[in-house]
Amino acid sequence: QAQLVESGGGLVQAGDSLRLSCAASGGTFRLYTMGWFRQAPGKEREFVASVSWSGFGTTYADSVKGRFTISRDNAKNTVYLQMNSLKPEDTAVYYCAVDRTTRGEYDYWGQGTQVTVSS
Repeated sequence: QAQLVESGGGLVQAGDSLRLSCAASGGTFRLYTMGWFRQAPGKEREFVASVSWSGFGTTYADSVKGRFTISRDNAKNTVYLQMNSLKPEDTAVYYCAVDRTTRGEYDYWGQGTQVTVSS
């Protein structure tokens, strides 16, 4: 059974760093683009970053460019999100997802991990 499990969330202060991990199992996730999304209380889920199957193609939301870095280790079936210079507005539940459609439509999601940034 395919599964995406996020970890690494927590409570930090503004300016701190966190690294989120997304462990994939039960599927050939290494063949597909993977992404991170987030949803803050009362807001819609928003795109954060994506990485191509090779790891060489990355995209970022403007709000996180220069602060967040997405990467993947296909040997470990794991995708990472390094988050630096965190801000209170980064507080959200962060979700990992995979685009198995290859059309930019993420069709499988993890359960999410909470990131809280205090000011």
